[in-house]
Amino acid sequence: MNGVYYPNPTYPTVDNNTYEQGYEAGQLADAPMQQSYIENILRHNKGKKVKAYVSFPDASEWKDKIFEGIIEQAGRDHLIISDPQTGHWYLILMIYLDYVEFDEKIAYTEKKLF
Repeated sequence: MNGVYYPNPTYPTVDNNTYEQGYEAGQLADAPMQQSYIENILRHNKGKKVKAYVSFPDASEWKDKIFEGIIEQAGRDHLIISDPQTGHWYLILMIYLDYVEFDEKIAYTEKKLF
């Protein structure tokens, strides 16, 4: 039955030396940095105290929750914060994250050392 109604997907082939944006191997250091992704902004603010506002649309007991703590790590699909007062650590999925409130100025780009 497969192949009749739902044909098997085909994917374009990619040269192993070329990356998504068309940069050759070894050129990535010269590539423009994409600083505006949320996970990058959160990474640049690692160690800062935040309030993460989260919504769970399918929850029956609580739909909205606020997590307070220190940014420990951030990835493409998650945020890890720790609450030093309670000792709890939270892994928050980005799909549920509405916004993040900072108590201090937000670092938007990574600081250059040179």
